[in-house]
Amino acid sequence: MAVTAPPDLATPARIARHPLDVLGRFLMILTSRRLDRERGSWLVGPSAQRDIVGHGWVQRLADELGGTTSVGPDHGLLTSFGALAGARFRPDDVDPRIADFYEHTTRWRLDLWSEWSAYAWPFGRLITASFSERLQQLSLPMRPLDVSYGMDSRVVHVHDASGAVAGAAWLRNMRKTGSTTYSGLYGPHLLPGRDQPSVRVVFPLPLGSVQVFLEPSADANGGLHLRSPLGRFGADGAYLVLKRRDGTLNARRIPIAEHFHLFVDDDGDVRPITHCGCGTSRRSGRACRA
Repeated sequence: MAVTAPPDLATPARIARHPLDVLGRFLMILTSRRLDRERGSWLVGPSAQRDIVGHGWVQRLADELGGTTSVGPDHGLLTSFGALAGARFRPDDVDPRIADFYEHTTRWRLDLWSEWSAYAWPFGRLITASFSERLQQLSLPMRPLDVSYGMDSRVVHVHDASGAVAGAAWLRNMRKTGSTTYSGLYGPHLLPGRDQPSVRVVFPLPLGSVQVFLEPSADANGGLHLRSPLGRFGADGAYLVLKRRDGTLNARRIPIAEHFHLFVDDDGDVRPITHCGCGTSRRSGRACRA
């Protein structure tokens, strides 16, 4: 039976109108396209309103849906790995242990290592110091030692009014610093005009979100590849979304490409490797059954 989510999910902290955030929203309006709720329905997702992000958005999303949150020993990022089946992907081609990792993420213990290229490190550090640490979202580890103490991880299911799972929140904090490394909503999603579901990850921000759509594929060894490439608006990739007061959205592509490769090693552990844009950073890890 599902257990009620911890109460700290419902206690966000308020933030002031930081000049960097005001400038960012202004530039976003100038450089993005405006969509009404119908045309932009595929980009509708949770935001942190005007709060520090952290994990407070999870309970607010459940309240907006008229539903609840739950945690449990079998909760995963996807309620069914088979939901990704489509014209170009057969879930049965992937090693069942990788499917189990996605369907029962809580059963797995994940260790992570991170490294940045020398030329990209100053830019990554600037973004982390200016935005991520202050907003408590996407505080990416900059050095291998940043994750030397490990990472706390929780999966929280968000249920709608009918009790169905509307998405899975994966909440991760670095033990060494307490910083929110990732706080995002996961689930399958079908882009307009497509016949192949993607994995959508929504990272809430104040008054908006970063959204990443990843196309799945399998290799001959049973490995899983999730790609978020550069490309046209409306295709798989990364997007920045701003919510407007009148209910419309502003959205634009972000020129970032990511490739996630998951495979099973000789010890039966799931190994995730992430390559982010032009060799700027690389993250790897190991997921073991707890």
